[in-house]
Amino acid sequence: MKKFIIIDVYECNGCGSCVEICPEVFAMDESDEKAILLDSDAEVTDKVEEAVAYCPQKCISFD
Repeated sequence: MKKFIIIDVYECNGCGSCVEICPEVFAMDESDEKAILLDSDAEVTDKVEEAVAYCPQKCISFD
């Protein structure tokens, strides 16, 4: 079963750790300085899991 990446933008504090760890999947939305997905259908890789683990707000999850 495919996992989907979810970002709770209300919880995101814009630290950018996810972008530093996995820039091929995450970026910062310059208008509100929150993390966004570059591809809503991105595969959950080891780098994505690392970004989720290092998120200080725990606002990134899988469905």
